[in-house]
Amino acid sequence: MSCISKEEKAKIIAKFGKTEKDTGSVQVQIAILTAEINRLNEHLKAHPHDYHSGRGLLKKVGHRRNLLNYLKKKDSQAYLDLIKKLNLRK
Repeated sequence: MSCISKEEKAKIIAKFGKTEKDTGSVQVQIAILTAEINRLNEHLKAHPHDYHSGRGLLKKVGHRRNLLNYLKKKDSQAYLDLIKKLNLRK
């Protein structure tokens, strides 16, 4: 449901990471969370009364928000590039 496949995760890491093993950088973490959030949104459109998944979605959104705030403080240009690539509203 909210988990993304290994192949999808590998594509995200290849696109946003510095190397293929770069899973810890802020940009990769935000991109992976965004993919999970998008998948949960689709699930909740089909199952609106799945409150447990709704709470999980809110936790992921909050975590992504914190990471975005951190990136904005540390490297504002990388922040702007990332929200443009991910089509996040800002």
